[in-house]
Parts: sequence; structure tokens; C-alpha cells
Amino acid sequence: MNNFWEDKNVLITGGSGLLGSNLIKRLLELKTHRIVVLVRDYVPKSIFFSEGLCDKVTIVRGKIEDFSLIERALNEYEIDTVFHLAAQPIVTIANKSPLATFEANIRGTWNVLEACRLHKDNIKRILIASSDKAYGSQKELPYNETAPLQGEHPYDVSKSCVDLISQSYYKTYGLSIAITRCGNFYGPGDLNFNRIVPETIKNVLRNKRPLIRSDGNYIRDFIFIPDAVDGYLTIAENLHRDDIKGEAFNISTGNRLNILELVKLILKNMNSDLEPEILNEAKGEIKHQYLNGEKIKRILGWEPKHSIEESLQKTIEWYKNNI
Repeated sequence: MNNFWEDKNVLITGGSGLLGSNLIKRLLELKTHRIVVLVRDYVPKSIFFSEGLCDKVTIVRGKIEDFSLIERALNEYEIDTVFHLAAQPIVTIANKSPLATFEANIRGTWNVLEACRLHKDNIKRILIASSDKAYGSQKELPYNETAPLQGEHPYDVSKSCVDLISQSYYKTYGLSIAITRCGNFYGPGDLNFNRIVPETIKNVLRNKRPLIRSDGNYIRDFIFIPDAVDGYLTIAENLHRDDIKGEAFNISTGNRLNILELVKLILKNMNSDLEPEILNEAKGEIKHQYLNGEKIKRILGWEPKHSIEESLQKTIEWYKNNI
């Protein structure tokens, strides 16, 4: 499907973030006809701006909470494909500012979906970024796509709502929607330094002890950002299929590491003898979360292409060159 994107008009919300920027780079390589990006803030060190991606796309400036802006962009640029990635993505920030998180994540989602409903004849595929956090805390691990959505804390609840609202727009209005539930992203270009991978690398580069806010035993599912992009595109390219529409897909590499193991792996790759400092002060976070990725493999043949050792090394090199 090398020429699939050559006649497509794509809208990406949250396009200046980590996932959005890497998705744009890939779509540019695939010679996508038109890429329209919703951008709220100017972040000069983000790869969207620092690597000049902003000069190769159409920028719509504004907030995902602005319904009329979204509707205008869909109409004026004759959009046929939507990647809804915009969100407040940080758990600790959500705990501090739940209303802003609900506005961006929940209102933002219904704005996008309602605008798509009004232009249903033109919109052929919609990918909605949910999260593994939408599952909340479950007794059975790894999570599969049939597990109930039962977020408890503000960020988790916002993603459960995103997921359920998206399902309702598929079931009620027949929109061509698929939902992605990914683990924790990491990779070159991530400037959210309260995430464990970039924060650890930054501290080691500055000869500071890495900080672990939990007790170190929290388990997470980590996915390299190029693999996540590949998963998104694989789903989007198959959204003409009836067995894909309305479905949710876990995108997972199976990298189930506790936080202490991950930090030690980064230290090893950076040849550092620093010892992590365990703060044990995490609150409002799920202790163990990881995904079953068999569904996307079985139905679409998608598998990650990078090992965690290879991807961490590429990530570390980027920060060495850019910090």
C-alpha cells in the first residue's frame, strides 16, 4: 500500500506532540497529499518545529476545545482521514488539574467526533487515541480488548470516556472509527521530562541520580514511538474493512518492565554507575498495567520492529545530541 496516502487529506489533532510529530514525518515520507495539523502552542524545541515539519504541513492554530475550529478545518480542507491525538497526556498533571484534563480529553473528543458526523460523507477513517489507562485497574493481566473500561483517577477516567464516546459515535452514527489503546510512549523527541525515560536520560547526562517517584515496582507496557506510528497507519489503511470499523486495538510490544528495571536498563546503556533514588511518593496511579497485543497481530499482522535495547539506544543518542 505504498501509494495509499498519495490522494488523502489528513487532519491530525495534537500534531506537534511526540506521536503526532512522528506520524507527520512518516506521512510525509509516504507522500500524503495534504496534512493539516491542529496546533495549540508554539514549542520551539519540539521536533515539529525544530525539524521543520511545520513548514511542510498546513497549520490550524487553536484548541481542541473549539468545536467551530475543528468543523471549519474538516470542511475547508476536505479532510477524509482524522487522527485524533490531542490530549493532556500526563497523569500527574491530570491529578493536579482534572478540569483542564477533562476539557481537553473528553470535550475535545466529542468535538472531533461531532464535526466528523456533520461531514460524514467525506470522512472515510477516524483513529481515536485512547490509552491502556482507559482499562483502569484490572484483576486479570495482561489487558485484552474485551476488558471493561473502568478508570478511577482523573486521567484514566478521561480516557475511559474518550473510548466510550467514540464507540457510541460508531454504533449510533456508523462513523468509520477505530480506537487505539497504547502503553507508555518513549523515543527521540519526547520533551515531557516528567516521563520516566526522558527524565532518566536527562538526569544521567547531567550526572544526577535518576528519580523514581513510585516504589520502583510499578509495571508498565513501553512502546517505541516509530512502532506506535506503524501500528496507527496499519489500522488506518484497513479502516475500509467491516471487521475493523468500531474496533479497539491494543498496540503493544510486550515490554513489561517495572520502573526500576527500566531505569537500570537505561543506566546500563549509558554506562553509568549512578544509583536511582526511590522516592516512593506516587499517588493516584495504577500499580500494574500491561497489554495483550494478540488481536492486532492476528487481524492485521502488525508486530513491533524494534527491540527495547535497540530503541533505548536510539533514544539515548537523540538526547545526547539535543540536550
